[in-house]
Amino acid sequence: MRGRKALQWMTLLLAGFAGLASAAAVGPGAVRKQVESSMLLRGSIDLDRTGSVTEVALEQEDKLPQGVVDFVRGSVAQWKFEPVVRDGKPVLARAPVSLRVVAKKRDDGNYQVAIRHADFSVPAKDEDGESVTSKSMNPPRYPEAAYRSGFKGTVYLILKVGRDGRVEDVVAEQVNLRVIASENQMRIGRDLLARASVAAARRWSFVPPVRGDAANEPYWTVRVPVNYAFHGDPESDAYGKWSAYVPGPRQPVPWRAQQDAPGFSPDTLAQAGGVYMAGAGNGPRLLTPLDGG
Repeated sequence: MRGRKALQWMTLLLAGFAGLASAAAVGPGAVRKQVESSMLLRGSIDLDRTGSVTEVALEQEDKLPQGVVDFVRGSVAQWKFEPVVRDGKPVLARAPVSLRVVAKKRDDGNYQVAIRHADFSVPAKDEDGESVTSKSMNPPRYPEAAYRSGFKGTVYLILKVGRDGRVEDVVAEQVNLRVIASENQMRIGRDLLARASVAAARRWSFVPPVRGDAANEPYWTVRVPVNYAFHGDPESDAYGKWSAYVPGPRQPVPWRAQQDAPGFSPDTLAQAGGVYMAGAGNGPRLLTPLDGG
């Protein structure tokens, strides 16, 4: 198994668990106010020579809510990018886009919709030898305590990969939970899922890049999303579907000084088990805020 293929074992499907509904029903109000409904969308954008957006295409657009499509198109149309330059001249360009759209309930009962994060990186091909790809990635075990307590969600790992392909360090950069409990219980749940993911990741190995700009780096930083879900779970972040979750705090990465591209967040990485090179990205650079302001 290599590269950015969807490693299906990463979606840890367990036979039914009935505790989630009751946990949500008695969840503390302070945590409940943090709940967001999230939808992950993918597509492409076309840019003119000035860096303005001329076209927006979304995957499976006919299956998406029309209100979301209209909102995304209207927002993205206002974005401005640094012009893409080739051979010293600005050119027309097309770039992939991954968007995290969130809807949060307001006090008046209505919902506020926003594009929270976006990524424009051009994905590397497994066969090009210019990116880190997977070699051995045995899945983490679902922690029994997390399973019995109904904790599920996504752990966004960030790994430091050495020149021998081994993991030198790893951090659970963010843990988003799809359950409501007290603040202390939420911390425990995040810690359980994070520890299991980190322990498994320390035993993984990768194939380093052999050509391109990254080939001579002393180490590489990659991201891998790990999804913990129950069998038949409708909230497992299916494309174009709303999924309720409580976002976790983003943790610092001690070995990393390089900043991500503006607007990027780990939760724009949709492919559980996918291996993503971290960095400012090799796509166009967004100059305006995601809300177009």
